[in-house]
Amino acid sequence: MSNIIFSSKATAQNGRDGHVKSDDGIIDVNLVNPAGNKSGEKGSNPEQLFAAGYAACYDGALNLMASNKGKNITSETTAEVHFMKDPSDDGFKIGATLHIKIEGVSQEEAEDLAEAAHQFCPYSKATRGNIEVELKPTAI
Repeated sequence: MSNIIFSSKATAQNGRDGHVKSDDGIIDVNLVNPAGNKSGEKGSNPEQLFAAGYAACYDGALNLMASNKGKNITSETTAEVHFMKDPSDDGFKIGATLHIKIEGVSQEEAEDLAEAAHQFCPYSKATRGNIEVELKPTAI
């Protein structure tokens, strides 16, 4: 691995119907498979956890791109992660839609910033070519 700046660690037990906990205990969550949760149990799922990380990472990249271009913005990114059937192997796959609200720029500038952030964001880089990601920027 190249120059590691920091590492984070979490451990999962029993998959989608189990538990996940970070090594520092900040994340300590029961996991419930939403597709099979007939008892109404409360808990998170891998897609929700991925959505939280992606939204935070992308929004940080967006603000950096805006700052680099001299733009003073306020932003909000909602990552919607989809769990889908994969017709290529009869299994499953994920996709993502990023709903990006940007205040302080025109719609065209919002679209340019959204694409620049998508090229820079480590989550976007990790998923590029692996999952479909749709950007939905809106200037507010």
